[in-house]
Amino acid sequence: MFSYMEHRLAPPISGRGAQGGEVSTRFGLATREEDGDWRDYMEQLATIEGGPPVKLRTQVTEELPKTILSFNQSPDIPFDRSVNAYRGCEHGCVYCFARPTHAYHDLSPGLDFETKLFAKPNAAELLRATLAKPKYRPRPLAMGTNTDPYQPIEARYRITRQVLEVCLDARHPVTITTKSDRVLADLDLLAELAERRLVAVAISVTSLDPKLSGKLEPRAAAPAKRLQALGKLAAAGVPTHCSVSPIIPAITDEFMEEIVQRAAALGVDSVGWIPLRLPHEVAPLFREWLSVHFPERGDKVMAIVRSIRGGRDNDPDFNTRMKPTGVWADLFRARFRLACKRSGMGKAKFELDCTQFRPPALGGQMRLL
Repeated sequence: MFSYMEHRLAPPISGRGAQGGEVSTRFGLATREEDGDWRDYMEQLATIEGGPPVKLRTQVTEELPKTILSFNQSPDIPFDRSVNAYRGCEHGCVYCFARPTHAYHDLSPGLDFETKLFAKPNAAELLRATLAKPKYRPRPLAMGTNTDPYQPIEARYRITRQVLEVCLDARHPVTITTKSDRVLADLDLLAELAERRLVAVAISVTSLDPKLSGKLEPRAAAPAKRLQALGKLAAAGVPTHCSVSPIIPAITDEFMEEIVQRAAALGVDSVGWIPLRLPHEVAPLFREWLSVHFPERGDKVMAIVRSIRGGRDNDPDFNTRMKPTGVWADLFRARFRLACKRSGMGKAKFELDCTQFRPPALGGQMRLL
């Protein structure tokens, strides 16, 4: 059972979503603990010397995988293949369902997930080789399914842009999900893909409060910038979707109706919502986050979460994990449906064209036409 939530005594870790860095015990790996004495000493030293407090720095490791496409057979999601240009995500969204993937690499789903990142600079080359195989058959390729393709390090690596260039060259349909207005840096490619019905872009808007966003998603774009990006994409003819997600009971659900209203006013094509999910290590990380930022509300939040998940912190089962149940779930569903009706918004109905596909030429040479 979930016990009474007390305020954690340590101050929040500045600029980061997770408040802890313990390694997962799910795989029987050796555990690590933060050396509190060392951090205290470094912070005192910085204060004495008049400098800013010591901050956790982001580290990026380049890796060269042998394959880049990931396939799935999940009945809960509308795609069967995806590309992830990065592992880990500097946005630091405390609720991110992808955090547990870092545990597979003997790294913390907490602070390591947002500070120890991996980039795949050969992603576009691998994708080109995969699409050129004689037996390859195209279906929409999803980006942003595990980590954000437009997180801050994309500005340096430009791997997402290279992947989009391959998709455009091969006339391969692609979908993008992001929390960053950095997607506008590739508006030229997205507009050209959109002309051929080869792309759709979804941007997640969790709240309309920049201070709350700074706690939930410390290094993601501010809500206003995400909405602005949706408007610019829509104006450029790119099919757009606003994802009001995740809905966190008693934390972000108050913004649901206004987000829908603003998205409609911007000409966004569709809108949807996704309830909070807390798989594996995300549940304790989220509880810890509540104890730091909302200790007086933590018990209520988790009680509602459990009520929509059959009495558990998380429902991992296919067919039900994306469909919360219970009174609170019905309330959110009714509120969202009414907000959409008032704003004239509907569900996503993006039909991307797979018939234009043409296997790309190998050797990195793209067609001129």
